[in-house]
Amino acid sequence: MKHGIPLTGDFANGGVSFWYRQIGLPGRRAALPGPREYDVAIVGGGYTGLWTAYYLKKADPGLRVAILEKEFAGFGASGRNGGWLSAEFAGSRERHAKARGRQAMIDLQRAMFGAVDEVIDVTREEGIDADIHKSGMINVATNPAQRRRLREEVAHLRGWGYEEDDYRLLDRDEQDERLRVAGALEAAYSPHCARIQPAKLAVGLARVVAGLGVDIFEDTTVTEIRPRQGGKASAVTTRGVVSADYVIRATEGFTAGLAGQHRQWLPMNSSMIVTEPLPAELWKHIGWAGGELLGDHAHAYIYAQRTADDRIAIGGRGVPYRYGSRTDDRGATQAQTVALLWRMLVRLFPASADVRVQHAWCGVLGVPRDWCSTVHLDHATGLGWAGGYVGSGVTTTNLAGRTLRDLVLRRDTELTALPWVGRQVRQWEPEPLRWAGVQLIYTLFRAADRHENERGTTTSVYARLANLISGR
Repeated sequence: MKHGIPLTGDFANGGVSFWYRQIGLPGRRAALPGPREYDVAIVGGGYTGLWTAYYLKKADPGLRVAILEKEFAGFGASGRNGGWLSAEFAGSRERHAKARGRQAMIDLQRAMFGAVDEVIDVTREEGIDADIHKSGMINVATNPAQRRRLREEVAHLRGWGYEEDDYRLLDRDEQDERLRVAGALEAAYSPHCARIQPAKLAVGLARVVAGLGVDIFEDTTVTEIRPRQGGKASAVTTRGVVSADYVIRATEGFTAGLAGQHRQWLPMNSSMIVTEPLPAELWKHIGWAGGELLGDHAHAYIYAQRTADDRIAIGGRGVPYRYGSRTDDRGATQAQTVALLWRMLVRLFPASADVRVQHAWCGVLGVPRDWCSTVHLDHATGLGWAGGYVGSGVTTTNLAGRTLRDLVLRRDTELTALPWVGRQVRQWEPEPLRWAGVQLIYTLFRAADRHENERGTTTSVYARLANLISGR
């Protein structure tokens, strides 16, 4: 017992995610041996980079493709996330619709629905065992303000391509049958979501990509990406310069570490804890037999899954942002964040109060100034990128990889016509405004949740002010 939290004796506060602790860290691949030339060089060995390489090589096996990764493939958010293979897409639908019209945004949402199944199909075809279980997701509301927002969301999405079967409110009987959350006043269900074991997907996809002939160079730090200047684009590394017809930036929350990209995407931190396996008797009280993914409608929201080996993994914001766009200390998690997540777990499932926490970790994700994901390729400069997923990247990375394939190969397709393609976003403010703004936003969100839990029947003015400041 520490800080009032039941912990296991082998509890590890920091380092790699539980997902890697479960399967073991992959062996390191060789670093870049020196200057090289390729058709496509991808900076970043997470899901975005791996999917892009996969689809490029499948479309044109003769392409020379390389991935340059500072740590190992899947080190970042791809191996640390909550395991939501979800059709949720970051950003305002109205903002995306301004680019190419309302129908284009509806097409984008339908493409996300399809991307969930695309990932499942590829893993099956390629023999990647990632504990995938498609059972949908449940969003719960635990106070009147959250319930109003949940109902408004379901109604709002009807106008954005969601049919009744895509997202619907549950009646009380079905809600209790699926999952019994303490104090849940309302719940909504979508079938477009699957549980995954994130590290298994990353490791398996890297294996498949390497087998297709992609060169994956690990322990290779890229310091700068340069556009074409009468020749090829290039990625400058500590081990030599890689020249290519196209250089794709797939660095997500680590983008600020590249020269000239310090204010491009804000690195937001998210933290998780995982329990020991729960006994069958306890699951009888909780339900969750279907293994749906679980979220809530708080402003400082949580996300959770029942793992394949009957644990509960739950995540949320801890220390959301570090001054100067610094990233987390290789996954170390503050004790107060572990305590916060444990309190959230027990609030949702009081029967779990004596269940021990076995592991905690954190990761970093990328947030654009308008909170909208984007994918882009400039044929003139030879530079492209995808990201800004704001925590909804597991599925979106697959759509990004297929879209970048089409853009690189100069294909005019339904994917390249989607409204997130080519989106330009202004940079974040310089410090100390950036740090002060994020701290204020999350202080307001936490105050809004407290207010709504105590007496709020409508969305708190604190949350409205936070959304205005954040630009969401």
